[in-house]
Amino acid sequence: MSVVRMKGEEATARPVTGSGMDRVVVAHGMSRRTKIAIGATVMLIVAISFWFLAPRAGSQTVAADRLTLSSVRTGTFEDFIPLRARVTPLLTVYLDAIEGGRVEKVIAEDGASLAKGQLIVELSNAELQLSTLARQTEVEQQINNMRSQELALAQTRLANERAVLDADLAATKARRQYEREQPLAARGFVSGKQFNDTRDEYLYEQRRMEVVRRSQATDERLQGNQLAQQRASAASMQSSLKLARANLDALNLRAPVAGQLSGFSIQVGQSLQRGERIGQIDSPGRNKLMAGVDEFYLGRVQLGQKASVDWGGKTFAARVTKIYPQVQNGQFQVDLQFIGTEPANIQRGQTLQAKLTLGDPAPARLIPAGAFYNETGGNWVFVVSPDGKSAVKRPVRLGRRNPDSIEVLEGLDPGERVITSPYTGFADKDRLDLTASERK
Repeated sequence: MSVVRMKGEEATARPVTGSGMDRVVVAHGMSRRTKIAIGATVMLIVAISFWFLAPRAGSQTVAADRLTLSSVRTGTFEDFIPLRARVTPLLTVYLDAIEGGRVEKVIAEDGASLAKGQLIVELSNAELQLSTLARQTEVEQQINNMRSQELALAQTRLANERAVLDADLAATKARRQYEREQPLAARGFVSGKQFNDTRDEYLYEQRRMEVVRRSQATDERLQGNQLAQQRASAASMQSSLKLARANLDALNLRAPVAGQLSGFSIQVGQSLQRGERIGQIDSPGRNKLMAGVDEFYLGRVQLGQKASVDWGGKTFAARVTKIYPQVQNGQFQVDLQFIGTEPANIQRGQTLQAKLTLGDPAPARLIPAGAFYNETGGNWVFVVSPDGKSAVKRPVRLGRRNPDSIEVLEGLDPGERVITSPYTGFADKDRLDLTASERK
């Protein structure tokens, strides 16, 4: 088969190109200024959204299921605090070595029941024994010397009394002689010289008797004072000797009171220092309780306040008998003594649960006790909004506490809800945004 070209086609046939299809298209898009305006508007919208949605410096978003929400209610406040009390002896007497020495003999054993005055241990101290004997000899010599002085004073007193008697006798004789010669001399039967001598002798004996009496009174006063001083000195020496003998007798250590011996663990041959503690005697039968109380209640615990102890299904009454004001590790100690009967079969050192009553029950607004109090001190709380979506810090004034509830004095109304769980992590915030979750 052959192709026949027609005349005319050869002339018109040319290479095909796309130049005939190209056209100029006119653009109808947004202008550059419009694009800039739209971009600025979008950025402004994003900034405003971030401003409203981003958390503020004074707020924080918290999941509600991490918190404990509690309602403020009206009820009766029970003013008490729980205590963990330790059973101790009602009376404890400590045994100290009054004088040091070597243990020669141990009479009693630890845990034994002792009667008052019962011998516990015998000590020996050669130096103390020699010193006591020397002191005893010295005191006895001084006492003998004072007794000799008392004898001399007694003899002097007797001599003064004899001198007074002699002077009185001589004066009496002179007076009688003068009275006999006076009428005879008036009638001339006695010479004037003899009568004058008799009169002078009479006057002399009277004056001598007065001098002897004054001298006796002075000697009696001085001797009485001296004798009183000597007797006081003798009594002091006797006391000193008695004390020396008591120190020597203290080497035999005896029970000062009746009770049970405890903490006693000395051995024969052991050397004890003066004042060294060797044990204690606990009162038999009667016990007391020692309990630690938080220092927050130091100003509210008073002597005589009532307490109760639950043991064996029964409640036993007790009262505060002593308060130790020294605070250690945030607590101070109190002694509780049972009123009437005490629980049977309790052991010393055992721990009992007690409840100390601080005041009478009274109506009050209450919130449950929670860990928030440790961080706020009861000065503020987070109050939840009615819709439950946020919580705001609010100043409040809280009062008394017990393990179950806290008394509300100001700042909260019944029905309001507060966060009573710990505020760890957001205590410095003013507002909390609560995310949707199951709320209490």
